[in-house]
Amino acid sequence: MPRHARVKSFDSIYHIMVRSISDTPLFKCHQDKDVYLKIIKKYQETFLFKVYAYCLMDSHAHMLIDCSGADISKIMHGINQCYAQYFNREYKRHGHLFQDRFKSKIVYDDRSLINASAYINKNPKDIKGYKGIEEKYRYSSFGIYMGIRNDEYDILDPYFVLNQFSNDLIVARKRYIEFIRRYDEDSEPEDMEFRHEVAEYRSERSILVRRVSPEKVVEFTSSYTNTDKKYINIKYIKDVKELKALSAFLMRCLCDMKEKDICSNMGNITQTHAARLYNIGRKLIEEKDEYRNIIQDFLTQTAS
Repeated sequence: MPRHARVKSFDSIYHIMVRSISDTPLFKCHQDKDVYLKIIKKYQETFLFKVYAYCLMDSHAHMLIDCSGADISKIMHGINQCYAQYFNREYKRHGHLFQDRFKSKIVYDDRSLINASAYINKNPKDIKGYKGIEEKYRYSSFGIYMGIRNDEYDILDPYFVLNQFSNDLIVARKRYIEFIRRYDEDSEPEDMEFRHEVAEYRSERSILVRRVSPEKVVEFTSSYTNTDKKYINIKYIKDVKELKALSAFLMRCLCDMKEKDICSNMGNITQTHAARLYNIGRKLIEEKDEYRNIIQDFLTQTAS
């Protein structure tokens, strides 16, 4: 049977569900779940999307993702491919890990946003010993919502949902847990939940514009690093690695470009070289104070 085309919008929030093939658990141990969360963080640094809720079960996982202008297919393909490579290497296996492509449903209003977060945060009820105390499950976002556990991997933004209940965090948490306790997950069965996709949810949240030209990126990084932009296309020039690395990083993050697109804009370098430059750029931003605000500065300049 042919697959239906996925309904997508670059400014949408998605309830995502991924599942392993029938004879293999998606996560065999806590380490696997930790690795998956680390991979989410890695791709979050690339695509700058937001996660409003998540829950990792043994056979499947749920996430509430705000694309913030990025392509949900690129986000999930990257995360799942990276994890499948880890899993097959760790357990010396071959072949597919995930059951078909990921499922997605566009969140279309405040009510469905809150319900999706509740459905995801209540998922641990099916684990022995967690029914009624789902917030204590380590691999769900519920405990972070309630303030009883830190966001170890710094991937979650719980406040967008909590602010639907109150601007006062203490009041919001109290009202949210009351809502969770009343929430009837049977009203949204898992299979029915992904049967029909609907129009996208639009709110007052900000969306990152990803249609910046690579030329603008190079002009910006040239000024930022005080390096002549002509060197972006010249190979084997020393002392311009920061210009090239930061340009590659911004092109990947904010121009929605693949490695092969970056190659053609940087002197026809190889895809491996483009990927290496991207990683160098990411480390520069993490480790050098002078580049720590480059993304925000770039967004501010392009928005003006």
